[in-house]
Formats: sequence, structure tokens, C-alpha cells
Amino acid sequence: MKRAIASSNLIHYLVAYVFLASGIFKLISEDLGGVFVSLGLPYPLNTMFMVAIVEIACGICILLNRYVKIAVIALIVIMVVAILLTKVPVLHAGFFHFLFEARLDFVMLGLLFILFRQYK
Repeated sequence: MKRAIASSNLIHYLVAYVFLASGIFKLISEDLGGVFVSLGLPYPLNTMFMVAIVEIACGICILLNRYVKIAVIALIVIMVVAILLTKVPVLHAGFFHFLFEARLDFVMLGLLFILFRQYK
């Protein structure tokens, strides 16, 4: 039982770390705005700012074990949209190239689904 709790805490910490780091990087990076502009999104800088704030807020919620299910749902939406916008276009280079490019996105989605299932 203690191992299950320790594994669960580790998943919380890892997921929180990834999204806190991602959100903070979006806020401090001068270069990332161009990536959002190149995606063709409306109001790309505002969108980037909103995504960063959601990632940071959800990362904090997961870290503190508060509102985890809501935070996970928001992050799953962000991850799915990110895959659709940034990884699916890579399919033209080949399926295995796509799998390689999206590997970490799929790992994060898997960890998010594990967290989601823990909070029924």
C-alpha cells in the first residue's frame, strides 16, 4: 500500500513539474511567441499567455493535491490541442517520425489519465 501511495505522489510531482516548467517557460521565453504565431491561432500571444497561466495554475493544484480532477481535465485538453496543432502536421514526414516527435506528449497524456482515474 505504501508503494502505491509513493508512486501516486511521484506521478503528482512529475506532472506538476512538467506543467509548471512549461508554463513558466512560456511566460519568460522571448522566442516562444513566434511559435504560437506560426500556428495560425487567433490572438497568438494572448493564447500563449492563457495556456501558460492554466499550466501553472493546474500544476500548482496537482502539486498541492487540490482540484486535481479539474486540473487534469484542463491539461488533457491542452495536450490534445498541442498534439493536433504541432505533432499531427509532422505525419507528412512519416508515421514513425510522428511517433518520435509526439512521444513525450503521449507519456504526459498517459500520466494525466492515471491521475484522472485516481479521482473518481
